[in-house]
Amino acid sequence: MRYIGKEEIENIAIGAALLGTGGGGDPYIGKLMALQAIEEYGPIKLLSPDEIPDDALVVPSAMMGAPTVMVEKVPSGEEALSSFETIREYMGKDVYATMPIEAGGVNSLLPLALAARLGLPVVDADGMGRAFPELQMVTFYLDGVSATPMVLSDEKGNDILLNTINSVWAERIARSATIEMGGSVMLAIYPMDGKTVKQSAIHHSLTYEEEIGRTIRNAKINNLNPIDEVLKITKGYKLFNGKVSDINRRTQEGFAKGKATIEGLGDYKSNECFLHFQNEHLLAKTDEEILCVTPDLIAVLDSETGLPITTEGLRYGARCVIIGIPCDQKWRTKKGIEVAGPRYFGYDLDFNPIEQLMGKEVRK
Repeated sequence: MRYIGKEEIENIAIGAALLGTGGGGDPYIGKLMALQAIEEYGPIKLLSPDEIPDDALVVPSAMMGAPTVMVEKVPSGEEALSSFETIREYMGKDVYATMPIEAGGVNSLLPLALAARLGLPVVDADGMGRAFPELQMVTFYLDGVSATPMVLSDEKGNDILLNTINSVWAERIARSATIEMGGSVMLAIYPMDGKTVKQSAIHHSLTYEEEIGRTIRNAKINNLNPIDEVLKITKGYKLFNGKVSDINRRTQEGFAKGKATIEGLGDYKSNECFLHFQNEHLLAKTDEEILCVTPDLIAVLDSETGLPITTEGLRYGARCVIIGIPCDQKWRTKKGIEVAGPRYFGYDLDFNPIEQLMGKEVRK
């Protein structure tokens, strides 16, 4: 157990943007909310999964919707409070702790802001090890945990309590409701006991984000190459270097979908890289080869600072480096690839681990 303060929040925000693979919502907004909550209520208690009682009720908190919407529709924090109060009343049991549903963007930071306001601890874990666009794309679903009962809350004061037959239906119904509620909502989702968290969650993801953020910030202070330092800590691979020459982005069906074209620079001159995304980057390729594909992570970093660039932050002319990172082994199982692999998103190709695509030995 330890406490999270302002310095830790600054680092987590950077690491969350990187593991968010372009999505997960704008981490800057979540950072400001978490910093304000700490200013008002004090540091946040961070628990290792092993410290949670087996019978404790843990409820992840998150934002659902298109990241492009959240830039203009900033949550006040009241939405999350409302969703947690509704699920507490429904379940008839006090919530022991909250945690991120994913390691990425705003959804790594909103649980911290909520925990500070409610006086709850946060579990140092999540359900993805990265960000994914749909609710069933979590390790909890892989292990048979239900997304419901779940609550959706908006800024108008609407609360919707869902009980669905499975988590895929939860995604479909909640996505439709989210569109009607303005394109983004706050969630209380995947309520589970402490024993399930220990067995199913990806452990210590907030600490990992903090380490990534600290590494990028220290690289600048110590005159080190931030890209090289990030690749060391993430065991990642440099995929491409260039500048954004075209960006086609649209908000459709509750997602930010599109494709970015990166014109090669330096060693990559005369080549182009194409990034396909649905909230998160899902496929990086050239005309000749696949560079990296979901569920492995694809991140876009500013070539000078090493800071991550989200899909909504991609701009024409931006100079960037694209990196790929191996995903958690839970996603490389048969079910993991069925749930979040390339064919699920409509790409006519099989998943190949980034190590194999880069000509390296696949880790066991």
